Amino acid sequence: MRLEKGEFVIDTDKSLLQFDVIQAYMLEESYWAKGRTEQQMRNAIENSLCFGLFHGDAQVGFARVVSDFATFAYVGDVYVLSEHGGKGLGKWLMETIVAYPDLQGLRRWVLATRDAHKLYEKYGFTGLKHPERWMEKAAPGAY
Repeated sequence: MRLEKGEFVIDTDKSLLQFDVIQAYMLEESYWAKGRTEQQMRNAIENSLCFGLFHGDAQVGFARVVSDFATFAYVGDVYVLSEHGGKGLGKWLMETIVAYPDLQGLRRWVLATRDAHKLYEKYGFTGLKHPERWMEKAAPGAY
């Protein structure tokens, strides 16, 4: 799927992704993926539905969704480079993700965020409805 908005494009074609740009952001800018190895990032991309955000030939944003395409989706690794902030690109990226045809009718979407609650609330995300039902097995040092 390819969408255009002015000078920007969102595309789900993984062959367009600029791995070095994504990995650099994850290691240098994100708080959630600082220790992620190159192989872990490659595996994550390979096994996810990916949304690349581009300005011309340059990748300026990214997000991925892990899903069974029937009941559940996890949204992760969402970012827009800071030099492109304030242009509504993060909102457009999330609008594109939640409207993606193969992700309709799911019974649950989840994500984790430290600082973007207001953004995600605009797309229907809330705190856990039944937190007492959820458990996790987190790796040491996981965010």
